[in-house]
Amino acid sequence: MRLFIALDIPAKIRARLTEYMERARKLAPDARWARVEGLHVTLKFVGTFSDARLEEMKAALTAVKAARFEVKFKGVGFFPNPKAARVFWAAVDGGEQLPCLALAIDAALEGLGIAREEKPYHPHLTLARASSRPLRELQSLLTDPQPQFGTQGFGTMTAREFFLYQSQPQKGGSKYTKLERFRLE
Repeated sequence: MRLFIALDIPAKIRARLTEYMERARKLAPDARWARVEGLHVTLKFVGTFSDARLEEMKAALTAVKAARFEVKFKGVGFFPNPKAARVFWAAVDGGEQLPCLALAIDAALEGLGIAREEKPYHPHLTLARASSRPLRELQSLLTDPQPQFGTQGFGTMTAREFFLYQSQPQKGGSKYTKLERFRLE
């Protein structure tokens, strides 16, 4: 089964993201837009993992200890950069605690033979991907002074838990199922 670990996003923040994406979609209708209900803050992508060893993973994740912390959703950007934009994303700021949680999860799963992340952790919400050409139409959103385009932010949440998810690829986007919840202290 395909697995990942992530923070869930509250409905209020999803509603603001939905409104923003509906407006932005008009600028780049050919982009592949994310389904808002599938948005999450990825902490660790595991990939394919044996069903038979799922309980071992749950035990390893239960051992991860971290305090609750604030996460802000504000601003947008592009990967790899605005001029060659292939991915349009919303920024996620969890202070030092968010990358520390991702590192703790990474370390806990290493004992199960799951490789550590090689790249630095860059939390974000993928809003759209380029289909055939870069997302240049969306570049104006980086400097647009209109508050409806996210300059005031999409909201703040308190991270109280993280989840182990199963990802099932389907036509039109993967289906995500929560398998287990892990509380933060």
